[in-house]
Amino acid sequence: MGPAASAGSKNDRVVSLIIKRLFDVLVSIIALVILTAPFLIIAIVIRLDSRGPVFFRQERMGKDARPFTIIKFRTIEVGVETYRMYIESDNPNITTLGHFLRRWGVDELPQLINVVKGQMSIVGPRPIMRYHVEMFDEIEMQRLHVKPGLTGWAQVNGRNKLNWQQKIPLDIWYVRNWSLCLDAKILILTPMALLRKDFAYADDVTKDKFGPTSGGVR
Repeated sequence: MGPAASAGSKNDRVVSLIIKRLFDVLVSIIALVILTAPFLIIAIVIRLDSRGPVFFRQERMGKDARPFTIIKFRTIEVGVETYRMYIESDNPNITTLGHFLRRWGVDELPQLINVVKGQMSIVGPRPIMRYHVEMFDEIEMQRLHVKPGLTGWAQVNGRNKLNWQQKIPLDIWYVRNWSLCLDAKILILTPMALLRKDFAYADDVTKDKFGPTSGGVR
């Protein structure tokens, strides 16, 4: 490939990234406006359902390992260890409303705020913990070449059913093959992944490289 072709490919990628960012901002702002009333109702029910704050905040690592604070609706009882990597469906510490929020991924929707702020994208690998990055090898670090997302290639291919050792190769494949068409495909597949009940919670994670109890709630 000659210099001209390389320059053209680079320019095409820049344009695609601009389109992706404009899509992220526009869709997120519209969604936040539409979801204002449902968010308010969820917030009230969370407060009635269990004591504690409405939102769960935690440090995650974004593009190029830049830290930011992720925002989620709280689904775990206050006072319970919240730095577990995996949450199983029979976990007794999930609140009554939390089961519903986690089952349908509603707990993740406040991250639209992270998208507007430029810390996340609508489509991309899920944001990870700092200690993950400290354990990554050179290949796994490629996962950090793009912004984390609300949904991603690993999510539509197993979601929470997969452990991190299974998710990371899928995320790396996404980074290496990213295009606006791939993002569109993931967005189309996301509702189908949410309908899969077996995708909502973790399976056996004892063989996970990162360990089942050494990380944070997804």
